Amino acid sequence: MARERLLRRLELAWDDLMAAAAAAAEGRVDAVGSGWSLADLLGHVATWEAEFLKALPLILAGKPLPRYSTAYGGIDAFNAGELARWRGQMPAQARQRLELGHARLVSALAGLPLQEPRTESRLRRRLRQDTYHHYGVHVQELRPRT
Repeated sequence: MARERLLRRLELAWDDLMAAAAAAAEGRVDAVGSGWSLADLLGHVATWEAEFLKALPLILAGKPLPRYSTAYGGIDAFNAGELARWRGQMPAQARQRLELGHARLVSALAGLPLQEPRTESRLRRRLRQDTYHHYGVHVQELRPRT
């Protein structure tokens, strides 16, 4: 039951993100608060879903996760590098990359065996940071300001 709730929470947040992105694609691309284009933002979210999938085997093995400060000079530097890597994509390309990555994410989560509580806690915390909480931050950027 807990897995079903987690997947439902993920999908509700995903649906909200996709609705906000669709509205932005209808003419409000400049509403993205970070100064990024819609394609940049979608690519950014895809990057963090991929980061979760990279972290997943380490979490399941009980190993420490690499620190972004050590590996990249910090999260902001990592984000800037990824932005440069994917800059120039059309929104449809970025959305396709995001949708394919999201399908891999959901499949990986659905196929996980039950975990011991400490591993489960680490997994949920990282999932929240990289996905549904993260989506919410960007949904707010995509919504019109009143």
